[in-house]
Amino acid sequence: MLGKLQLKMLANLKAVFAAVLFALLAAAGLTFMSDKSETSEWRPGTPLPKERVKVGVIHVSDITDAISGYAYAHDMGIRAMQAELGLKTRQIFRKFNISDTNFAATEHAIRECVMKGANIIIATSWNHMDVCEKLAKEYAGVLFAHGSGIKHNETNFTNYFGRIYQPRYLSGIVAGMRTVTGKIGYVAALGKDNSEVTSGLNAFALGVESVNPKARVYVKVTHRWYDPAGEAEAARTLIEAGCDVIAQHTNTSTPQIEAQRAGVWGIGYNSDMKREAPRAVITSVVWNWGFYYTHLVKSVVDGSFTTAPYLGDLENDMVGLALLDESLLPPGVAEAVIAAEKRIKSGEFDVFEGVMETNDGRFMGREKARLSYEEIMSTVNWYYRNVVEL
Repeated sequence: MLGKLQLKMLANLKAVFAAVLFALLAAAGLTFMSDKSETSEWRPGTPLPKERVKVGVIHVSDITDAISGYAYAHDMGIRAMQAELGLKTRQIFRKFNISDTNFAATEHAIRECVMKGANIIIATSWNHMDVCEKLAKEYAGVLFAHGSGIKHNETNFTNYFGRIYQPRYLSGIVAGMRTVTGKIGYVAALGKDNSEVTSGLNAFALGVESVNPKARVYVKVTHRWYDPAGEAEAARTLIEAGCDVIAQHTNTSTPQIEAQRAGVWGIGYNSDMKREAPRAVITSVVWNWGFYYTHLVKSVVDGSFTTAPYLGDLENDMVGLALLDESLLPPGVAEAVIAAEKRIKSGEFDVFEGVMETNDGRFMGREKARLSYEEIMSTVNWYYRNVVEL
């Protein structure tokens, strides 16, 4: 049997243990409550002080890689927003190399941002969409903004994109006036099953035809958004086929690097790829993501945010062309681009209007009618008549 002294010591140890356990549980509880309060402080229609804003950004690649055009363009947008609004570095959480086909990794990256206190999640790629939809239901106090998708809810989940086919058309004018061989190459991430890529290619082809009806646009599909080696190989295939201008709708600048190596011209995408291939790139189709990201965070701060999908265009400069390198272009290109841009901005002209013939002899569209944005992004599963598939 235990003596009185031993019983007293045991009681004291139990009391100490209980106190320590209580403190640990309390600390864990406080930490949990802190994380919860950080992520639940935002509410639709309620202004959020700028100093309480915390943004988590999900990137599909690493922006330090010189070829990461897509992620680089998005990060430039985040930096522009941060500078415009005066956010601190500690208010931005970046997650790199989160493949949009790895749903578990996407979910883990977003949850990490939320646990750090993020009350705005910006997911930049199409396939991040379903994970955002799922987590938006779980985290009612976190705003989810998803790039290029089609889903949203009524409280805390929105999507954003732009009429990228407008500057695609303008870049087609540039390519059509630049080519000497009459063969223009286009490296495409996805095929006719993806209307975003296909509508951009068709807009480009329409622009080419408007100034050079005899030219043809040769397309090579990589079947992946981010594939430096595959994009380089596709560009080489197009160059070997006689293409002397290489355009692209893929995530890296390798097609432009290959164009420079081969001594042909190039048209970049996402950001101005002149920095990677200065001797080849005559212009790039670019995104000004900073325009939207600034708009988004401002709406959270002033309480005006809504989940209505956001669509940018040439008019508000969310999409556009990088500065033309006129030293690599024949006379008259800049004037032709400016004239077409004015017609689009004024509403006098739309890229997808009237009846359009496909490269397999069908006819799409309607007389004296324009395709809606929804139709452009979901039903354009055909190639325009001057497109040749390799």
